[in-house]
Amino acid sequence: MLSEVNRTDLFCEYYEKWIAVYKKGAIRKVTMDKYLMTHQWLIKLAPELKICDLNRITYQQVLNDYAEHHERQTTMDFHHQLKGAVLDAVDEGLIERDPTRKAIIKGKAPCVKKIKYINQFELHTLLTRLVLKAEVSWDWFIVLVAKTGMRFSEALAITPKDFDFAHQTLSINKTWDYKGEGGFLPTKNKSSVRKIQIDWQTVIQFSELVKGLPENKPIFVTAKVYNSTVNDVLARYCRNANIPVISVHGLRHTHASLLLFAGVSIASVARRLGHASMTTTQKTYLHIIQELENKDVDLVMRSLSGLS
Repeated sequence: MLSEVNRTDLFCEYYEKWIAVYKKGAIRKVTMDKYLMTHQWLIKLAPELKICDLNRITYQQVLNDYAEHHERQTTMDFHHQLKGAVLDAVDEGLIERDPTRKAIIKGKAPCVKKIKYINQFELHTLLTRLVLKAEVSWDWFIVLVAKTGMRFSEALAITPKDFDFAHQTLSINKTWDYKGEGGFLPTKNKSSVRKIQIDWQTVIQFSELVKGLPENKPIFVTAKVYNSTVNDVLARYCRNANIPVISVHGLRHTHASLLLFAGVSIASVARRLGHASMTTTQKTYLHIIQELENKDVDLVMRSLSGLS
């Protein structure tokens, strides 16, 4: 397919073939959808751009046009998805020099970000408002995510068999395809396969809750699930409790934040969250880590001043 490409072919057509050869079947559907979206934007922004006309100026213009509609981080993602195809075109001799070199990433001013997490008092207030009945509900789902920091798709995939009540652990080894046709899917990465320690209260609650349920069927999925459904339930409870409105993913951030503030190491938090590396954890929770470092500096200064 790519062997038949000429320098005079349209870049958007080359990119479509490149996706089919290098990405189809090799990446998760959600990632594939992002590449396909990048291709659609390429058609929209540069429908007549030929491979032979790709240089630093024309490539920068594509980025600039995209940046008019998106924030800087989104533009960076767009650039990275294009760059792989461009570098391959350079390797194949279709382009003489790398046009992505020293590319400037711009973007719209960031919109006001929603609050990503709540503090310990606010979480306690939220959990006390939940209506925890004897049968499975989204209220129980909120409890489980808040107590474990699982991703939305991981929590949906939890089955009774995943609980080891004797050892107080919960196994994360799959996700639920809520964006597609349903069914189990592999985890986001190898590091996402893990066992999470759970507290005794959660053990007692869920040992009763899952009693009699099919061992290998998801606890919370009975029909098509939309994350907006659960987020709406959570938002209603947040408003009723007069605390900041967060999403289910915000519960994951809250869980991690409380662990870090409690003095749990970054390595342990990364393992619990299923991050591929500590770098991901450090980037995501940089603001909290910096705040903790400031507290550490104060402790050091107080310790040193007491030595004289």
